[in-house]
Amino acid sequence: MTSRGDDDPAAGHARALLRAATRYSGARCLALCLVSIAATGAGLLLPAALGRALDLLLAHAPATRWVLCCAGLVLLLGLLDAVQTVLTGTVDARTTAWLRRRLTGHVLGVGPRAADRFGSGDLVARLVGNAAEAGTTPAARAALVAALAGPVGGVVALGLIDWWLAAVFLAGAPVLALLLRAVSRDTSESASRYQRAQGRIAAALAEAVEGVRTVRAAGTEARETARVLRPLPDLSRAGHRMWRVQGRAAARAVAVAPLLQLAVVAVAGVLLTRDRLSVGEVLAASRYAVLATGVGVLVGRLAGLARARAAARRLGEVGTEPATVYGTRGLPDGPGRLELRGVTARRGGRTVLDGVDLDVPGGTTLAVVGRSGAGKSLLAALAGRLADPDAGEVLLDGVPLRELPHAVLRGAVGYAFARPALLGGTVGQAIGLGLPSPSPGLVREAARTALADDFVRRLPDGYDTPVADAPRSGGESQRLGLARAFAHGGRLLILDDALSSLDTVTERRITDALFGDGPGATRLLVAHRGATAACADAVAWLDGGRVRAVGRHEELWRLAEYRAVFGDGAGPDGTDADDGGSRPVPDTRDGTSGESDVTGTNGRNGAHADDGGSRPVPDTRDGTSRESDVTGTNGRSGADAGDGALT
Repeated sequence: MTSRGDDDPAAGHARALLRAATRYSGARCLALCLVSIAATGAGLLLPAALGRALDLLLAHAPATRWVLCCAGLVLLLGLLDAVQTVLTGTVDARTTAWLRRRLTGHVLGVGPRAADRFGSGDLVARLVGNAAEAGTTPAARAALVAALAGPVGGVVALGLIDWWLAAVFLAGAPVLALLLRAVSRDTSESASRYQRAQGRIAAALAEAVEGVRTVRAAGTEARETARVLRPLPDLSRAGHRMWRVQGRAAARAVAVAPLLQLAVVAVAGVLLTRDRLSVGEVLAASRYAVLATGVGVLVGRLAGLARARAAARRLGEVGTEPATVYGTRGLPDGPGRLELRGVTARRGGRTVLDGVDLDVPGGTTLAVVGRSGAGKSLLAALAGRLADPDAGEVLLDGVPLRELPHAVLRGAVGYAFARPALLGGTVGQAIGLGLPSPSPGLVREAARTALADDFVRRLPDGYDTPVADAPRSGGESQRLGLARAFAHGGRLLILDDALSSLDTVTERRITDALFGDGPGATRLLVAHRGATAACADAVAWLDGGRVRAVGRHEELWRLAEYRAVFGDGAGPDGTDADDGGSRPVPDTRDGTSGESDVTGTNGRNGAHADDGGSRPVPDTRDGTSRESDVTGTNGRSGADAGDGALT
């Protein structure tokens, strides 16, 4: 791994991650280290035993014991090698599984920010490929100790035979040390480039797979294939560079190591002629010279360790994205009142929501509408803390969401999305996702409310049908997602465009069931249809990240710019204007306009920015204005420069 300084957060996370992974497999790593050292020790004893047996045989002395000792050492080396292989595979598998579990939990704890920063494809590449490479680190470190013990032991053994032999070898040792250092540095750099290119390919492939229907429809398969494989030349260059580094190291080792071995053998021959060494000692010296120059083993170990550390750094980059921190404060009994106070949120350097204030009383329904990019889905994510604002606060029954424990928050807030991910083994499990022990009755009741029960019962195994084997349309998937939200319960239900794929009849039946039972959970809807907005107690109109106005759909409909959000051809209730479908504004018995539970102000007094005063929405009969109890303000005055606010 290339050095990036102690202030590199990714490197720090990588080191901490590898330390924790090593501790997790600590007992097996220790056993692997001991077995490897034992194998190295047996390998160091074998040349001495062979030399002694040779000397005895040449002297015609009894050598049976030493021959048996040599045979025993060979058998022991085979056994230790088998144990070492099994332990290495076990440690690698355990460590890889631990890293994947740890990083997957962290990614899910971070939430959507992780995918926004790295991309889903690159995340998969890190959690699958890079975790597998990083998982080899503990075993590689344990084996490296034994790999270093071999050369060190070889030099010591040469010194024990004769100090001249050790001196000759140590004269060339600095060359080997520089060679190993260069291998570690260059391999780490090449491995980092190689893994980054892999990540780019994985990210592009994930995008292509997700949009495969669009690619097929456009007939751009060849162009998309070229886009996915565009980083392939970088991958090839990094891979070739990595192998060239190791190839050059091996070539240098082939040049340097034999020279050192020949030098040792030559000196041993001279000492033999002077009767300072026996023939057996010369044989042992030649073997120890080979062990002492075990550069090939060290090159392989160091290269593997460098690749593993480079992969660990990519995992460390994921760890630098902080996970969501939850509080310990309890949630008091309450109706589910939702408050957004001065909420500002930025994405990609752009302010998407700017000082948004909303107050939604418990048991009421607020629809959030606006053009594409106005910040509707982000507001829905902030309302249930799927994301945190950059400024401001979101409260549920008076408690900031940041201060709630994870279990309390997730139990209080339910979600349904436009494209729900149906997780779980079966359809019934997908509906009951997140509940400790959902009863079949609860699951079926939720499905009936979402108008999903009929088509689920027509599946081959009904609610026990595997999700992957359940053919369904986009609208049926949305109904299952709605059923999951209904089964979840809680005091706040957030529907992020969760009705968009439903036909108008089904949508109307679901909204009637959802909103027609009187007080209940507070509901926040991201709506794109006028019919959906018309069912809500109030509508928050987002425009450019600000709350343009809050009021009843029928009141806002009088503004041309609000009508343009839904298209000029729609009526106030979401029907086509040509069919006469409109929803009159009802009056109360005293002749004043009917009151709702939601009011909206944009500015200190709901004033138009140009006239400084409030602009009442006249009733069609007597000109009095509607009032409500749900307020929405934006900034100091909340007024949009181009439009009046409603009160």
